[in-house]
Amino acid sequence: MNMEEILSQLNREGSVTVESGSPEDTFALGKMLGRQSRAGMVYTLVGDLGVGKTVFTQGFAAGLGIGEPVNSPTFTILQVYEEGRLPLYHFDVYRIADVEEMDEIGYEDCFYGEGVCLIEWADLIEEILPEFRIQITIAKEPEMGFDYRKISVSVPVH
Repeated sequence: MNMEEILSQLNREGSVTVESGSPEDTFALGKMLGRQSRAGMVYTLVGDLGVGKTVFTQGFAAGLGIGEPVNSPTFTILQVYEEGRLPLYHFDVYRIADVEEMDEIGYEDCFYGEGVCLIEWADLIEEILPEFRIQITIAKEPEMGFDYRKISVSVPVH
């Protein structure tokens, strides 16, 4: 599925599911979405450990023109990349014990700023997420193969 088909279905139905047969496919989808991102957009990433959230994020960063290595900021919660066409605020909230910790790192400046936010484990901070966001859910389906992923992209309706 190309970007036009993905965006068309997302606009028409509010969601689209893409099959990924490899980390390269997951990276490519992230890159396509990164290229389409605009300032102020928030993307949430949900999925179990090891499903490819970081691979998706690396592709997303590449789509923004970020060339530096992108890794999961698990211990720092937030990593900022400013070398692309837009700043990327990459959150990994897996280790957040209380949503109030997000206030301490100034999440609102990122969520409502001039860059793009990508939040791994976003379901853990559901109550502070902006109403409009693009949710990416990555799931393994072992019966389809070790590298197979089902990636759903949706705009939650409130």
